Amino acid sequence: MSTLKDVCSGLPLDPLPPNRGRDPSVPHAPVRTPNLTAEEERLALRNALRYFPPSHHATLAPEFAQELRQYGHIYMYRFCPTLSMRAYPIDQYPCRTRQAASIMLMIMNNLDPAVAQFPQELVTYGGNGQVFSNWAQFRLVMHYLSEMTEEQTLVMYSGHPLGLFPSLPSSPRAIITNGMVIPNYSSRDQYEKMFALGVSMYGQMTAGSYCYIGPQGIVHGTMLTVLNAGRRYLGSGDLRGRVFVTSGLGGMSGAQAKAAVIAGCIGVIAEVDEAPLRKRHEQGWLMEVTNSIEHCIQRIRDAKRSSSPLSLGYHGNIVDLWERLLLEYERTGELLVDLGSDQTSLHNPFNGGYYPVQLSFRQANQLMSTDPNRFRMMVQESLRRHIKAINKLSDAGMFFWDYGNAFLLEAQRAGAEVEKVGGSATEFRYPSYVQHIMGDIFSLGFGPFRWVCTSGNPEDLAITDNIAAAVLEEIGATVTDDIRQQYNDNIHWIREAGKHKMVVGSQARILYSDQRGRVCIALAINQAIADGRVSAPVVISRDHHDVSGTDSPFRETSNVYDGSAFCADMAVQNFVGDAFRGATWVALHNGGGVGWGEVMNGGFGLLLDGSEEAAKRASLMLNWDVSNGVARRCWSGNSNAYDTIQRTMEAHRQLRVTMPFPVQDEHVLDRALQG
Repeated sequence: MSTLKDVCSGLPLDPLPPNRGRDPSVPHAPVRTPNLTAEEERLALRNALRYFPPSHHATLAPEFAQELRQYGHIYMYRFCPTLSMRAYPIDQYPCRTRQAASIMLMIMNNLDPAVAQFPQELVTYGGNGQVFSNWAQFRLVMHYLSEMTEEQTLVMYSGHPLGLFPSLPSSPRAIITNGMVIPNYSSRDQYEKMFALGVSMYGQMTAGSYCYIGPQGIVHGTMLTVLNAGRRYLGSGDLRGRVFVTSGLGGMSGAQAKAAVIAGCIGVIAEVDEAPLRKRHEQGWLMEVTNSIEHCIQRIRDAKRSSSPLSLGYHGNIVDLWERLLLEYERTGELLVDLGSDQTSLHNPFNGGYYPVQLSFRQANQLMSTDPNRFRMMVQESLRRHIKAINKLSDAGMFFWDYGNAFLLEAQRAGAEVEKVGGSATEFRYPSYVQHIMGDIFSLGFGPFRWVCTSGNPEDLAITDNIAAAVLEEIGATVTDDIRQQYNDNIHWIREAGKHKMVVGSQARILYSDQRGRVCIALAINQAIADGRVSAPVVISRDHHDVSGTDSPFRETSNVYDGSAFCADMAVQNFVGDAFRGATWVALHNGGGVGWGEVMNGGFGLLLDGSEEAAKRASLMLNWDVSNGVARRCWSGNSNAYDTIQRTMEAHRQLRVTMPFPVQDEHVLDRALQG
């Protein structure tokens, strides 16, 4: 078993570690199909070998070639460490600066088998959300971080460590870009080739930015979505006896079961892959598991009668479940589902993100590599069936929304009936959850703030939970009516968070908060570190899926209607602005959520160490990190954002935002255009 010191010592070359191949005890990514030409295969192999001295090429070339042909990518399994991957306490990392150690901790958490979807392929979540492209990159990054000083910055090109470059103590310690491809070449097919060549990478959101915190990272947002869906569609936030049907228990989607129970409803979640289903059950995120669709129907009826919260994992295809619910309605007239959504990884529909109902899990995995074109046709046929059942149940009274996973986008491309008559380019028959639910929350400045206690001590997490709750309660006593409900929801969440045992991997917490809340919580935690109440530094971060972090016309910015939904200035400006306002590391990605070429998004990590400098950085950076997106949403015509940024300018006199003047008389436009 290797040690942290070994892992941080660079590439092991003398001697080479034994090639143990793939570990059969962990799940593995589906075989990729990059369809490389013979010359491209040579290039992929040449690119991989450049990490190693020529004396090792004769040994490594044959096994790398075999990996490429067998798995569609060169992962360099030989260099996968034997050390147990997890977030070790920050003081255990061999390094010169705690800022570097905090990045090392977050990287290893992303690769923890309890957290990562396919740990040996360096995939954290979403089927293809890479931390790195291969294990040589991991080892080099850990080595660079162990040697870094506070006058150096690590530059990351799509998983590849370009090196350590001189910088200022105030500069980020790491600058990460993933998938920065010339727009005309940002297609799905081009991506598969670029990834196989080792020159680009899909970092999802928090996989490639090293900020994933397990399924907890989305559970608060999912709970708020379900809760507010009940308020909007069912007229009540009391969801006892109400049924929510969806799919996916792998990465981020694993939050759905826990969120349903916290919201008080009956959650039924289909999952075709038994491994994540069992994993969520063992981790306590899923109450019950069954492979019987008839048992599902019976348990739904039982739970509705008792109004008991339930999370039931169905080991099977979601299309079968929707069609069975429809059959039950047609036979009995009883609609057993109130709310519906989907979290299959449809940003990656033809390489393991979506499994067609016509095939078993094993058959699908085989067909997607042996006959990709036929597999593609079967996926699209399955999507048409999927939508057909949802449409009929919706007509009967169920409320369905798109969860921003490109479900409706791919269904439309498959020819399913999802068109919204008279709708814009970002609108479908069913709303995105941003359009109807989370968009209003973002426009008010609320989003998924996070922190990680680097001590690894649960007591530190409990203390920070109490600090955050006290801060929100103090602010909540003075807020305006339009955000009072949000504060009440978030105070309830953080007061109850510890009871729900959501920690998987690092000692982390997710909490939706607005600009004022984030800044005040960060400053209070920083003071607690200075006072010794919290025993070690704390990393603050957020999901890229936030107020300012992501430009995504089919998700985060789908409720922007001034024509700028397909523009990416906000995400890029956020990345740059966070970098020079104090972030410890920043990341900018092509892809994430809805897929490659469909979105630009970015994130950050900032280490709170109890110093005055950390407090200054947190205040400056967090204020910008929220105000940027609120100002953009205000300019697009969102009234909530208008009011929010107006109040923010009153509180921060140095902030001056260009405010829009709305057209008050539509006849002015009519007359001008007719003339």
